[in-house]
Amino acid sequence: MRYPRQPEKGKTIGICAPSSGVTGKFHNRLDKAIQNIEALGYKCLETASVRKNIRCVSASNTIRFEEFMSLYENPDVAVILPPWGGEFLMDMLPLIDFEHISQLPPKWICGYSDMTTLCFAITLCCDIATVHGSNLMNMGYKSIHPNDLFAFTIMNQQSTLQHSAANYGTFSSWGDIERDTYVLDKPSTWVSLQGDREASFKGRIIGGCMDVICKLIGTKFAPVDEFIEKYKEDGFIWTLESCEMNAADIFRTLWQMRECGWFRHCSGVLYGRPDGYADTRDFTLVDALRQTFCEINVPVLYNADIGHIPPQLQLVNGALGKVEYNNGKASVFQEFRL
Repeated sequence: MRYPRQPEKGKTIGICAPSSGVTGKFHNRLDKAIQNIEALGYKCLETASVRKNIRCVSASNTIRFEEFMSLYENPDVAVILPPWGGEFLMDMLPLIDFEHISQLPPKWICGYSDMTTLCFAITLCCDIATVHGSNLMNMGYKSIHPNDLFAFTIMNQQSTLQHSAANYGTFSSWGDIERDTYVLDKPSTWVSLQGDREASFKGRIIGGCMDVICKLIGTKFAPVDEFIEKYKEDGFIWTLESCEMNAADIFRTLWQMRECGWFRHCSGVLYGRPDGYADTRDFTLVDALRQTFCEINVPVLYNADIGHIPPQLQLVNGALGKVEYNNGKASVFQEFRL
């Protein structure tokens, strides 16, 4: 596993839109996010298509690929950060020469939602760590929330410790850049699927947004079998979340992942609070998790601070992690080890 260099102050943050671009009233939020990042001491470099969007993407797959590679091949760029996710990043993947990327100095890619499509593939195909964490537009409020700011901390340190949040909630109005980022007004309590008051497990972290991971199953962009075989001595922590999937969708996807052998050597599972979620008649998220993992017999914690419902942990695909859970609260330790 290769870990990119530290993005020290003065380094450049490359901004491209491998999925959806930013248009209209959201330009103000993008400008505010760049202003906030530059106030931290970084420089920002924005590619040409970030502020465009047509048919759910910022540009053609060829242009998006070229803009991404222009940042990845630029020695001054230390981090690639998208404005947000979107819908169709996957149609850029066939243009990527993963062998070529493997020969370049690795650099951080950070994001969630549709960015999982790229981060998941880069980690699996190139053995390069990526961050399932904050997108740029999360940072376009009055100031950067500490949970989003931790994205830079985790990329700058060889080991980090994060704790589950006291509260969770929603984004503030996307039209008001002078507000605080989130309204966190609900108690955050992680839940053990097995009903355990305590749990502890460790392994190599891998995961992301299931809405897009499921589209990679069976493709050359998700060589999970090879990844599992290479790192099986470490065990694995799957860190998963979903957006716009109901209980049946979640179970279908987890079932497919399980039947493809993706949960071999699994040490434990973290599942984030699902966004855009609904039960399927009397079938619930808990039913989906139980029917998937009851045969595997590993600790499963759900309602975790991962994904689309803020705040979110910054999780490094490829890092070695350790989870400690005690009566609704948890800590996640991550370290950069080969």
